[in-house]
Amino acid sequence: MTTQMLDRPAVHPAAHPRRSNIVAIGSGKGGVGKTWLAITLAHAFARRGLRTLLFDGDLGLANVDIQLGLMPDRDLGTVLAGNATLAEVVTHTDAGFDVIAGKSGSLSLASLAVPELVRLRADLLALSARYDQVVIDLGAGIDHAVRILSGASATPLVVTNDEPTALTDAYALIKLTLQEDPQAALRVVVNNAASPREGERTYAKLLRACEGFLKMSPQLAGVVRRDTKVRDAIRHQMPLLMRHPGADAAQDVEAIADRLVPVRTAAVS
Repeated sequence: MTTQMLDRPAVHPAAHPRRSNIVAIGSGKGGVGKTWLAITLAHAFARRGLRTLLFDGDLGLANVDIQLGLMPDRDLGTVLAGNATLAEVVTHTDAGFDVIAGKSGSLSLASLAVPELVRLRADLLALSARYDQVVIDLGAGIDHAVRILSGASATPLVVTNDEPTALTDAYALIKLTLQEDPQAALRVVVNNAASPREGERTYAKLLRACEGFLKMSPQLAGVVRRDTKVRDAIRHQMPLLMRHPGADAAQDVEAIADRLVPVRTAAVS
């Protein structure tokens, strides 16, 4: 778990507008399937006929394009260098949704100054008006980049699994998010669960900690079952809903997409 002292953003996330059509997916730690979930959720939205954008906000360790087998000519690094706008680096995928790729291995993106991140968030908010749904794949951890980009969303999702470190870091992300934005409508996704019941048990552990120490109850957005077809889809650089649309994990993400749409419709815009 990340326990070091964190620099607080100079601008409070709750002081800025959020859009109800943006879902920000964070985890608190890496290795829980956050990027895969972001891709699959974006695809699920697109399969419903919704104009969907997937924004790779995992600054410095971007890999959405890798998982999708994309080789975009321009990416977020082009934008931050001042050579293009966000709209100009959008890549359309065969799966039917758009992607703004990050720039893998670029440490400079991970260390952006707060004013640059705030401008990036404002640009993303403006671009999101062109779409029905936007999914942000946040970086792992709880640094200021994660917190500022998450502030664009009215629906922050926290992804975890049954590993103790994943639960501890998910709790840390929830705690810090609430400290900066007490109105955040946080929801939890339990990924890679042995069964729906086991996933609900994992959620219950996190819920008890949140209710006991934070006096709040994040809702369960859904449980995604452990599925070997997920690894196969990633290995072939294809969305799961394209390669194995009938897989257990695919059905679970489809169900999450159905639950989230009415939430965003009623959320702060």
